[in-house]
Amino acid sequence: MASRNAKKLRELERVLSGAGVNGVELVGLDGVPEYPEAPETGATFEENALAKARDGAAATGLACVADDSGIEIDALNGMPGVLSARWSGSHGDDAANTGLVLAQLGDVPDERRGAGFVSACALVIPQGVVSDQIRETVVRGEWRGSIAREPAGDGGFGYDPIFVPDGENRSAAQLTAEEKDAQSHRGRALTLLLPALRALAP
Repeated sequence: MASRNAKKLRELERVLSGAGVNGVELVGLDGVPEYPEAPETGATFEENALAKARDGAAATGLACVADDSGIEIDALNGMPGVLSARWSGSHGDDAANTGLVLAQLGDVPDERRGAGFVSACALVIPQGVVSDQIRETVVRGEWRGSIAREPAGDGGFGYDPIFVPDGENRSAAQLTAEEKDAQSHRGRALTLLLPALRALAP
């Protein structure tokens, strides 16, 4: 998996295990020799995920799953979108990113605070792994909800503490891992990827 995020790796492991896909060893970027990672310059989550999966498969010779995800906020015309991880100007600063979003939505009434988490997951299987051709699969999962007025919960990561899923009164950061897997954008995308992932199982 083209990620160093241990929580993303565990999420994929849980999805595979829950679906009965056994015999597939999952390794992250920390478990393979380092290779140049291209910057995420795609205009869509799908473009970024596929580029990362292609790079990982080409560099390692292994089947590679990559995810690009973020949050689209209705009142911000779908932003931060693909800029979610660096919305505040510093890549991966969750507190600064969520703080900026809350500030930008300060005067927005509750009924206009709709948002959706989006995850695009790509799987690239190199030539010779399961067939004599390169196989590429890209899927998209979405999770609708709204933006709270202040963070709550210490689970999850990113914008989880300010995202309240539809039908919930808790933030995504207050859900258990199992609850989140069952409804999250990445969980939905990874589930859609399962038919392609099964090809890798012995």
